[in-house]
Amino acid sequence: MIAQVIVEVPVNRTNRPFDYAVPEWLEPMVAIGSRVVVPFGPRKLQGYVINLYDAEESGTQEGAPSLLKLKEIEQVQDDVPPLTLELIQLAEWMSRQYLCTWVSALQVMLPAVLKGKTKKWLSATEQLLAGPPQQPGLLQELYWRRIEFEEAEKQFPQEIKQVPGWVKAGLVSFDYQVTDKITRKQISQVTLLLSDEELVQVLPTIPERSRRARQLLLLLQETREPMPLSDVLTETGMARSTLKGLEQKGWIRIEQVEVFRDPYANRTFAKGVKHPFTTWQQLAYTAIEAAINGGEHAAFLLHGVTGSGKTEVYMEAIERTLDLGREAIFLVPEISLTPQMVKRFKERFGDRVAVLHSALSQGERYDEWRKIVHGHVQVAVGARSAIFAPFKNLGLVIIDEEHESSYKQEETPRYHARDVAMQRMKNNNGVLILGSATPALETYALATRGRYRLLTMSERVGKRPLPTVHVVDMRDELRQENRSMFSRSLFSLIEDRLAKQEQIVLFLNRRGFSTFVMCRSCGYTLSCPHCDISLTYHKTNHTSRCHYCGYTVAQPQHCPECQSPHIRFFGTGTQKVEAELAQLFPGIRVIRMDVDTTSRKGAHEELLDRFRTGQGDVLLGTQMIAKGLDFPKVTLVGVIAADTSLHLPDFRAAEKTFQLLTQVGGRAGRHELKGDVVIQTYTPEHFSIQHATHHDYLSFYEEEMRHRRQAGYPPYFRLVLITFSHEDVPTVIRAADLMAQYLKPRLAETTRLLGPVASPIARIKDRFRFQLMLKYRDEPKLADLLAQATAQAQEWQKQHGVLMTIDVDPQVLL
Repeated sequence: MIAQVIVEVPVNRTNRPFDYAVPEWLEPMVAIGSRVVVPFGPRKLQGYVINLYDAEESGTQEGAPSLLKLKEIEQVQDDVPPLTLELIQLAEWMSRQYLCTWVSALQVMLPAVLKGKTKKWLSATEQLLAGPPQQPGLLQELYWRRIEFEEAEKQFPQEIKQVPGWVKAGLVSFDYQVTDKITRKQISQVTLLLSDEELVQVLPTIPERSRRARQLLLLLQETREPMPLSDVLTETGMARSTLKGLEQKGWIRIEQVEVFRDPYANRTFAKGVKHPFTTWQQLAYTAIEAAINGGEHAAFLLHGVTGSGKTEVYMEAIERTLDLGREAIFLVPEISLTPQMVKRFKERFGDRVAVLHSALSQGERYDEWRKIVHGHVQVAVGARSAIFAPFKNLGLVIIDEEHESSYKQEETPRYHARDVAMQRMKNNNGVLILGSATPALETYALATRGRYRLLTMSERVGKRPLPTVHVVDMRDELRQENRSMFSRSLFSLIEDRLAKQEQIVLFLNRRGFSTFVMCRSCGYTLSCPHCDISLTYHKTNHTSRCHYCGYTVAQPQHCPECQSPHIRFFGTGTQKVEAELAQLFPGIRVIRMDVDTTSRKGAHEELLDRFRTGQGDVLLGTQMIAKGLDFPKVTLVGVIAADTSLHLPDFRAAEKTFQLLTQVGGRAGRHELKGDVVIQTYTPEHFSIQHATHHDYLSFYEEEMRHRRQAGYPPYFRLVLITFSHEDVPTVIRAADLMAQYLKPRLAETTRLLGPVASPIARIKDRFRFQLMLKYRDEPKLADLLAQATAQAQEWQKQHGVLMTIDVDPQVLL
């Protein structure tokens, strides 16, 4: 057998499969998708088997490798391949689509635990433990303890080649220990080895002083199941030495068994209640159900206003998919992956759900992923990377809040979960559902052209009214001598809700106390020495911090430039809003949610639970509170500064502002109580704010599309952003210029090449940044051209230490 292996060297020169001979003793273990250890030059590297073929069959083919010249695979890392053939093909598609190496695409599909340097262990299975081997050797050693693979190789060099056969026969299993200490969780358990008849004979022989031994045997007989060792010791009060004596007599067995870590083991979930569909929900579901039943590829855009019951439609679609024996993936933005969302899925689907998100420990994530690999679950709920869940019969992918920019990965491979989902559903003849109250313009445009089938839900459940939106011109507030961050109308509405004991959500898209620190005497601004960005003041520890590289400095008492004591804080952050609320409304209970307060594991859930149970009057936060939350008593939403995202140097600024205002406003009045939204702005006339006020997506879409057409931006043109970085300005300019010179004569006339110019943030972490941007409509060979350009430039860039990244369809241009 010959295996084609992609090795873990993520550079373009090795971006192809390499042929390795499969030794006969490893053939039972090697499969497509296996992780293997292979010699590569002087090193040994991990690689992934992407194809297998027979050496004899290929021998007659011209250019087929000779077995004599091929190096051999040295180890197989897994007894069950972690990658499916479909995921390997998807990785190849991603490497072409996003101009990354094949191995980078494969690595993003696996849990972090599988990427580390591993130690391999051998363990005895229940079959081997059922009867001790009579002959001395490796098997007998394994009966008593697990052994590290390298130790076994040295100690039993002749027997090591028999291990794959033992694995196939079910006598031995592989286990892996990673350098970061994340392993499969194991517990000790006690099993009764005596039959009822044997127990009747044994009990009279136990002396009276050994009553605990008698108690243990009867307890194990009663349960008829193995018991955790910790429970045995607690219930019987026995010493470990006594247990060991019973084991030596052959009455019981003490063994290590693997258990899955369950992050929700301590939680109980009631059975979920199904709600009757509204007319709009029924119409949408009927169309989706027909596609699921048909077993053919279909894609839908579910455009439903906030509170219209999209999640209930998703649940029914998943249930129908499971009924047909297929599997489903449900994606939400990380900030929407709240305990509230997990609870709904666990109540509806119980143990059939795996949850994958960053709040879990790496060990918990690994075990949730393994539940999918071993077929223990049929639904995966998670953020962006859950799109790679290794299901073997995937029938449905749902992407909620599909407009969210967090679905785009900002490191290599720079994939978009929406495009990857579409590709997976094409490959699996499955159904894709994109849902949002404010779809991305590109998505809605594709729906109007028929790429997605558009389904609309234009009413809230129970025909509840959308909240009343009040736009406040903050310029008028200044004219009226109101210098507070709260307008008069927001102040009076907060007073009113506090009196009624209703709840309030205040949204500000900024963490920290102030946005920048400036000297009033000379105008000096406290900036990061490593990035071209001002520092943000954090009051809790009196420091100013860079939110790009993490540089932190103690807050100066005097201006570093002119020594003036008049150094002041400008702008508004969440900490400052919290301080002013406490001053204006004595006794108000504020729960603040931002990156600073939710960095500790479990903090997110803890803060939301406090708000849900009425321990807070105000939930104050950044983007993480803008969507997905559903609290019955929230009747007022205040947007402190709607302009924060409106004036960024980004062609999507108006779209992001509209989406944010609509989403955060949708948190109000979702149940019986009527809701109000207050939007505070210095540009109330801007069309994105005006249309958000009237919950009018279509009018916003038409107006924004006119601007995009005039400026030549998506969806009328596609973009590729090429960014160069280096510590030296002339070197980075030269790199960008060389790339521009290579591309210009080779591009179609309709393609525009912009730059090279400095990036909007020209320096990050002491590296200067320059960029090129391609705007194109029809450039079918662009991926090939960029791959050639990268290959041409690679040697020069490596020699000078220039880093280059290519971002296809970028979401962030800063």
